[in-house]
Amino acid sequence: MSPRIDITATPSEEDRAAILRPLRAHNTASAGDPQRATLALLVRDEHSDEVIGGLYGEIFYGWLYIELLAIPEQAQGQGTGSRLMVMAEEAAREKGCVGIWLDTFDFQAPDFYQKHGYTAFGEIADFPPGHTRFYFQKRLV
Repeated sequence: MSPRIDITATPSEEDRAAILRPLRAHNTASAGDPQRATLALLVRDEHSDEVIGGLYGEIFYGWLYIELLAIPEQAQGQGTGSRLMVMAEEAAREKGCVGIWLDTFDFQAPDFYQKHGYTAFGEIADFPPGHTRFYFQKRLV
């Protein structure tokens, strides 16, 4: 077999799925079923019920990955972020997770996560240029 490699700036969802399929098969064969689950904690406007922020994550291989955490300006400084983190930790424990991990930038909330017991396990300098991207974890067991 002599594979051809194409480059595209506009991959389709089918292209992504085609790449993901053998990767997931390999991971499952090597590490078992990841037992994927999604977690979403939605912050809603008290008047319109519109979602204005929240926390979104995925559980796989016994860890919760917090992909998104957004606190709207009008809810900042009121403990909303802390409540979301506590609720995420409770949900992760209920699902039997070993821990939680996430990433953040220096201009976002690294101090917030450290305050909640997260420790840095990596960083990338100049991502974006002039800033740092941090990776944090918190073990639950």
